[in-house]
Formats: sequence, C-alpha cells, structure tokens
Amino acid sequence: MQRYILVTGGTKGIGRAVVEQFAKEGFHIITCSRNEKELQKLKLDIEQSYTFSKVFYQAADLSDTNSLNGFIKYVKGLSVKIDILVNNSGLFIPGKIHEENDQALPFMINTNLYSAYYLSKALIPDMIRLRDGHIFNMCSTASITPYTNGGSYCISKYALYGMTKVLREELKEHNVRVTAILPGATLTASWEGVDLPPERFMKSEDVAMAIWGAWNMSPNSVVEEILIRPQLGDI
Repeated sequence: MQRYILVTGGTKGIGRAVVEQFAKEGFHIITCSRNEKELQKLKLDIEQSYTFSKVFYQAADLSDTNSLNGFIKYVKGLSVKIDILVNNSGLFIPGKIHEENDQALPFMINTNLYSAYYLSKALIPDMIRLRDGHIFNMCSTASITPYTNGGSYCISKYALYGMTKVLREELKEHNVRVTAILPGATLTASWEGVDLPPERFMKSEDVAMAIWGAWNMSPNSVVEEILIRPQLGDI
C-alpha cells in the first residue's frame, strides 16, 4: 500500500527531519521550498537512502498567492491520496510591533498562516470524502507565549494555533485528525549566529519523532497538540 505525506518547507530543519522520518517508514514524499537546487538534492538524498520512497517536489514561495496556487495545482495533478499534511513552511522576522516594518505582518501572515489555510482547504475535501487523513500544523511556543521581540511572528503563530483548533472541531466527525505542534527553540537556520551551545536547543529529529508517534496511534485517538520545549526551558 502506497502512502503519501506532504511536507511544506521540506529541505531544511524540522521539515527535512519529518521527510527523513517518514521516508524511513516507507512513505512517498511531496514537498516544496523556494530553492530548486535544494529540492533536487533532497530528492537525490532521500531516494538513494530510502529506495522505497519517491520524492515529488515543486519550487514554490508559499507567501505568494500565485506560487501557492501553482503548488496546489501540482499536488492535485499527482492524483494521489494524501495521507498526511504537514504545514511546516514558516518565517521568523524578529521585531517589536511598534518598531517593525509595515510589511512584516502581511508577509508573515501570508507565509505562516495563509499557506496552511489554503493548502489545507484544498486537500480537506478528499480527506472528508475518504474519511481518512491527518493534518499537522507547525505552530510554536510563540502560539501561546508572547515574546517581546516576537511581534508579527507571534501574531501569525497565534492565528495558526487558532485555525488548528477550529479545524479539529470541524473535522472530528469526518474521521480526519488535526494536531498542533508547538516546538520551542529548535536548532534550525532561524537560530544561526546565536552564541549558545547546540545542546541548549531541541533537535529537529525529536519533533519529527513526535509527529510520527502521533500519526501512528490508533484511529480511536487523536493527539490534539504537542508542546515540546528544550530540557532547560525556553531561550
């Protein structure tokens, strides 16, 4: 039985770790990122390491409506059943609301919220029809904890968390599971240049393992949210 997982932003960080985890378990991968060369390398790496897994990709900037719609069209054109959707694409621009650029909020809303909203909206009808599917939205501890330098990032992540809760209520009767992932500081490109030891951060692979565990439960249960922090607490 062929199984497919769609992971946005699958070439780096948590997205890449999720791709690796599910490819190891025999899933075919559908993904996107802004960088074509990184996508090509991901496909080569995954298909060489996990010979039963195929990678389907399209370069896309999900903050751009036309690019997002193009990716949705590409996914639909594959004509496969999407078992799992991981809305992982995201962007962090530090700043205080009263100081940040006026474009910070629309840019992060487009990237962190609207991409997940419209991609979910496109795939949900098939999940409802088949009474099967699992949506994971990559929220953040910034979805529940305001940060002084979080500004529009916190706003966008609070909104994504709210959307996830609404989807959970809407889809429970259709046997479609919805899970919010709320990771704390994870050692990804967002933290490049920070003068802190790697062991102070969470590992992307741990988040991927949490997603695998939540998906792998029986259909009788759903993990509504997963809150993960570094052992020593928030940074």
